[in-house]
Amino acid sequence: MTLAQLAVTVTVLGLLGLLASRFGLSAIPAYLLAGLLLGPNEPEILSVIQPSEVTEFVAELGVIFLLFFLGLEFSLGRFRRSGMHLGLGGSVDLVVNAGLGLVVGVAAFGLSFEALILAAAIYVSSSAVAVKGLIDFRRLADDETDLVLAILIFEDIAVAFVLAFAGGGGGELGETLSLVAKAIAFIALSLAASRWLARPIDRLLDALPREFFLLFTFALLIGMSAIAKELGLSEAIGALMAGVVLAETSVRGEIEERFLGFRDVFAALFFFVFGLSIDVEAFSSLGWLIALAVVLSVIGKLASTYGAGRVGGFTPRQSLNAGSALVARGEFTVILAQVAATNQALAASARRDLVAFAGLYVLATAVVGVVLMKESKRLGRRLFPTPAPTRLATGGTNADRAP
Repeated sequence: MTLAQLAVTVTVLGLLGLLASRFGLSAIPAYLLAGLLLGPNEPEILSVIQPSEVTEFVAELGVIFLLFFLGLEFSLGRFRRSGMHLGLGGSVDLVVNAGLGLVVGVAAFGLSFEALILAAAIYVSSSAVAVKGLIDFRRLADDETDLVLAILIFEDIAVAFVLAFAGGGGGELGETLSLVAKAIAFIALSLAASRWLARPIDRLLDALPREFFLLFTFALLIGMSAIAKELGLSEAIGALMAGVVLAETSVRGEIEERFLGFRDVFAALFFFVFGLSIDVEAFSSLGWLIALAVVLSVIGKLASTYGAGRVGGFTPRQSLNAGSALVARGEFTVILAQVAATNQALAASARRDLVAFAGLYVLATAVVGVVLMKESKRLGRRLFPTPAPTRLATGGTNADRAP
């Protein structure tokens, strides 16, 4: 990628992202679309960028920053505060939506490791799209938002384990079990460091001059990502755990503020680079699978969250609002496909299909999810109308006689 190509890329990303925001949509589908249009696949007339070592490195940095910021939002205190919604809502969401995802995965790949990856990619909602929608539609203060955030936290934990071995699993059973053991140990040690080393790290970062504060934070992030990769895990799980380690420190807010620009730029480039690998022609063979996945995803998220909401004490309308916020898929689906695409234990055709499926699936669900979220309150009023006031035998209504 030359400087001229980078300038064209960033300009297109900015224009399409701005256009998406004008329609109230997430920028993620816009970035994927930019990569699809400018990439080497059809339509070739617009092909400007070719995948290379440079684009792969940029995508790797994008994954690292995305997962680092997600880890910064996770803390043991927040985990404990999520209470019943985390256990109930998260468990129902996992059973229903991972189950439906596995149905699609088995239909595509049979009983295989690829089916498990596809199930996870279908199961997990987009934290970025959900939170942005809650902000844009002024729903952060709504009671049911607690349920939405609790389910997102549960999904983050579940996907952390999938990410840990998505790039190396699928080979011999012994190798996969060894990888799972490494992932559990790595996550456990990171959580222990978050709990017991928060204060020493806090004092160190607070004492450092600002320039070296940034360098130390960056070194920790890249270092943990490199360690995870050396262990045969995905660098994404290393970045996630680096964020978790720093989530309990008092300088977390400053870290987020200072690294926010890096995250936004490299995340946009990550989705763009992923879009370069999407082959639209694959829709002819994967179209039925994508359509099946979209239908099951919408039904699964709405039904599971509605049920969890009702059991958790929310009204039908609130439960519907919560479910609509979780329909969109985004960054995790793309990251899982990207990580699996580097796994040489998987067949080349399976890796290609996972990438094509993820890109087109995210494009569809992100649009459907945002529309549903925008219209959920109107749908709620139609599906669950307020009961008409009852009339008393002597005339008038209960409302008329209320004090």
